[in-house]
Amino acid sequence: MSRIVYVNGEWKPEAEATISVFDRGLLFADAIYEVTAVINRKLIDYSGHTARLKRSLEALGIPSPVSDDELLDLHRQIIERNDLESGLIYLQISRGAADRDFLFADGMKPSIIMFTQKKNVLENPKWETGLSVVTVPEGRWANRQIKTVQLLYSSMMKTEAAKAGADDVFLVEDGLITEASSSNVHIVTKDGVLVTRHLSNALLHGITRASVLSLAQGSDLEVEERAFSVAEVLSAAEVFITSASAFVMPVVRVDGRSIGDGKPGPVSRKLLQTYIQDRLAHAI
Repeated sequence: MSRIVYVNGEWKPEAEATISVFDRGLLFADAIYEVTAVINRKLIDYSGHTARLKRSLEALGIPSPVSDDELLDLHRQIIERNDLESGLIYLQISRGAADRDFLFADGMKPSIIMFTQKKNVLENPKWETGLSVVTVPEGRWANRQIKTVQLLYSSMMKTEAAKAGADDVFLVEDGLITEASSSNVHIVTKDGVLVTRHLSNALLHGITRASVLSLAQGSDLEVEERAFSVAEVLSAAEVFITSASAFVMPVVRVDGRSIGDGKPGPVSRKLLQTYIQDRLAHAI
């Protein structure tokens, strides 16, 4: 049975869904996206994702094609239409279709698509083993705080990492870590301080990042928001990433060197458990 996807006001089997070849999302990557996890048919961190969706649309000057209530209803409908107990919902909004021109045409109608991916997001084997990553130069555009579909560089670097036997990459700019390919990076120092890069245009303002930091600050964990170097990563007691699909994921090797004892550490394990418990309690 194929998925049922949503395209510009219509529900279609995925094989029948179409979009214009002149859509600016295809021609110029002129589009934004969000991904929301689903557990027990409920949406995780939904309010954070929709708030960031609005910020991204405003930053690019794209009007929302649906109201807040309509968007929530679409998320709930796609869960039901695909019998989605656990997985991910992807939402993409482009500026719309117009004859190819670098200038924005007047009166374009935004395009909106939604689709699901079934997966058991509460069973990730990498939580037990941790990830191996390699550092690569930052090569993305400067406005990374906008969640656009411009993911080619991240995709290329992650593919190269996989060929070298690693799981992911850490992007490095001026000697400092910005992000992983599609997630925020955090370290725990040997003094037990959780350090994560401060919010700026250099990185995506992660929704899972914000939730995890809030939970950490509500515990006995000291948190610092500042930039940190590759050397600090290599000397950290723990390293982990956060994202909507992996939640809190330990990193145990960076550039072939073990982090700590080379196993997922107690801080990341506790934050993962706390995050899942808290988000399930607040899922809608």
